[in-house]
Amino acid sequence: MAAITKLKSLASRKAAADGPTAAAPVAAAADEDDLPIPSDIKAVFLGGLFVLAMLGACYIASEIVLPIVLAFVLGLVLQPAMRALERVRLPRGIAAIFLILVLFGTLAGLGAALSGPAADWAQKLPSGIPKLQDRLSFLSRPIAAVQKFADQAQQGLIQGGEPKAVPVAVQGAGLSDRLLSGTRTFASGLLETVLVLFFLLVSGDTFLRRLVEILPRFKDKRQAVDISQQIESDVSAYLVTITIMNLAVGVATGIVMAFCGVGDPLLWGTVAFLLNYIPILGPMMGVVVFLLAGLLSIDTLWGAFLPAGLYLVIHLVEGETVTPMLLARRFTINSVLVILSLVFWYWMWGVPGAILSTPMLAIIKIICDRVRPLAAFGHFMEG
Repeated sequence: MAAITKLKSLASRKAAADGPTAAAPVAAAADEDDLPIPSDIKAVFLGGLFVLAMLGACYIASEIVLPIVLAFVLGLVLQPAMRALERVRLPRGIAAIFLILVLFGTLAGLGAALSGPAADWAQKLPSGIPKLQDRLSFLSRPIAAVQKFADQAQQGLIQGGEPKAVPVAVQGAGLSDRLLSGTRTFASGLLETVLVLFFLLVSGDTFLRRLVEILPRFKDKRQAVDISQQIESDVSAYLVTITIMNLAVGVATGIVMAFCGVGDPLLWGTVAFLLNYIPILGPMMGVVVFLLAGLLSIDTLWGAFLPAGLYLVIHLVEGETVTPMLLARRFTINSVLVILSLVFWYWMWGVPGAILSTPMLAIIKIICDRVRPLAAFGHFMEG
């Protein structure tokens, strides 16, 4: 343990010495020019095949891999709290149980508090569909024109002599079966996440110590500790910052919903808080949700559009101004790669993959920046 602490202090000194104020411009330019470019085409292809195999395994075994990745990211966030509890002489096992109970107890309590308002809005929705159709009737003509054009295009593509396809009804699984399967999958994934998270918190730096003991050279040992320390620091700082900003967005949205007369500000604030974890897609879904809520709750048409408009203003202020300023010093990832990562991981793992896409991309960049053969890939990912 003392060796790990010493290596961490050395890594911290190295990071401070390598900061932008200490490095000379000439040295920085030399480092940029010295980025190693992979020249062995066989090694590149083998690396590509390995990455494809890993992604295929993550897709096929998503029910196992996703809870492990989620537990690993949560472990990074909770490690600073674990160290704080260790400093007050609390055993690691008890500290891990306490943090897990606080985290999931808060989520369960919030879900229980919101279940009533959410059920009320779900009951309002079927009776409110005619009202939505009436208020959105000005869109019926453009939609009908587009539908007519699509039907004509489809008829023009159909050959006159081709026989008509016979429709075949496929009997799928019933709603109760799908709900049962989804509940079982969710419960097993949650249990796996809790178990893995508990043992990750209890083990602490065990894996890092074993890795340091295996590596032959002191330089490699220090590099491993540096990478581990940087991943924990950056990812935990990112998730804590995003959580605080999402909380601010949720509070502001709740106030706006109460001001506009929509009702249930706690429900809508929580919806905005959760949707803001999903980059790009979450705020787009939020605009649609608040537009529908305004159309169902507010009589005047301009007033019905006001909640969605104010929510969009809140998101633009937070997402385009405040959060980028707070994260600019730690994260300089190319925005195109962030979008591509979001789309890819959403396709792989759904909403949890979209939430984890940016932290995983940050972890990859940190590793590439500090492993010499991968430095060119890390430079390519910079914004």
